[in-house]
Amino acid sequence: MKQIPLDLSADQPQSFDTFVTGRNEELLQHLRYSAGLNTGADAGPDTAADAALGNDRFIYMWAETGAGKTHLINALAHHAGDAARIIRAADAFDSDFDYSPHISHYLLDDADQLSAPTQIAAFNLFNQIREQGGWLISSGQLPPAQLELREDLRTRLGWGLIYQVHGLSDDEKIAALTQSAQARGMGLPAGVLPYLLTHYRRDMPSLSRMLDALDRYSLETKRAITLPLLRELLQQEAEQQ
Repeated sequence: MKQIPLDLSADQPQSFDTFVTGRNEELLQHLRYSAGLNTGADAGPDTAADAALGNDRFIYMWAETGAGKTHLINALAHHAGDAARIIRAADAFDSDFDYSPHISHYLLDDADQLSAPTQIAAFNLFNQIREQGGWLISSGQLPPAQLELREDLRTRLGWGLIYQVHGLSDDEKIAALTQSAQARGMGLPAGVLPYLLTHYRRDMPSLSRMLDALDRYSLETKRAITLPLLRELLQQEAEQQ
């Protein structure tokens, strides 16, 4: 069997358009509003709901790994451009939390991984944003009340909107992957995607990367996509780990 190097490292562009919404419609609406994407002529007249969105400048998202929290953080950074600052908690320095009037969006990913010094810095940043303006969108694996952080910071993170990022059901994953395959003209026999979900990592980024790899593998080997071809590719991927 010919071994073909597999590149499974490249994610799809992480924007709101490439996020599969599922049961996260309300969260996505708030995030898009924060980035200025639900305003203007296409948004229609102002409503009480719009006013409520504008008044809540602190949003906390929680979910297990792979549900899409980091995707949403990166999507916000993509749309906010130079006015956004991503803070990866695990690698953050105190200076990353310095307030700047030129930054409108502070995007704190994996808040549960903040060190003791950066917890103090995050608390101070929260207060500065509250007083001087801006948005703080944070993420973590647990709701704020369950985070092992300073009590004052836990309280602050719980002041704003709190959303659980709901993962997709198997049917939703299959529907999303089917739509992606159709968009690129891939023909998928009925059993391919259920088999992939059963025998591979189940988070959407990994599934999407494997679908990309399957498309390339089919083209490179000049063979139609079939269940045996997928099994062959999964075996190669396992051997290259």
